[in-house]
Amino acid sequence: MGTRGDSLVELFKRCGGVVQYPDIKKAGFHNDTLHALIASGRIQKIGRSVYRLTEMDDLVNPDLVLAAIGAPKGVVCLISALYFYEVTDEIPRHVDLAIPRGSHANKINHPPVKYYRFTQDAWQAGIEVQKIVGQEVRIYSLAKTIVDCFKFRNKIGFDVALKALKTALSEKKVSPKEIMMYAKTCRVVKVIQPILESLI
Repeated sequence: MGTRGDSLVELFKRCGGVVQYPDIKKAGFHNDTLHALIASGRIQKIGRSVYRLTEMDDLVNPDLVLAAIGAPKGVVCLISALYFYEVTDEIPRHVDLAIPRGSHANKINHPPVKYYRFTQDAWQAGIEVQKIVGQEVRIYSLAKTIVDCFKFRNKIGFDVALKALKTALSEKKVSPKEIMMYAKTCRVVKVIQPILESLI
């Protein structure tokens, strides 16, 4: 395969093991080099125009990375975000993504994605950027995530939201002040305030 193949492998390593096809082309690599690496088993296609370095078997949260690439406006939210922050026992069956109301929901074949439409104020509040295997993934802060879970409690379950709140408070991952700040933005103060008062 020669030096071009080795150079492409190095590009994957520098990018945390996951690279999109446009970035491969932009770096000056020919399709033949990519296909030779796929045929040899060193590179694997994991999504539409997304490839990963096979030797990096410890790829963490690949579904979040693929969803972030497939939906640039999406923000990881609800159970997917709770799972990322390790404050829930729920296993996400899909990637929960928040998008602004009125925006287009990109079709993503893999991983399975569930979209939630947020008002503009609620959508833009509390966004953080996490680096996952070299890719930037937008995800709500833990405090904002918990508040969103109470907002969507009828869809994800009140018990899930309550348990996450208790866990986050007991492990000092969030403060009541942060929770109340986002509760005002998301208009769930009347729901959350009495619960907070009973816990602190």
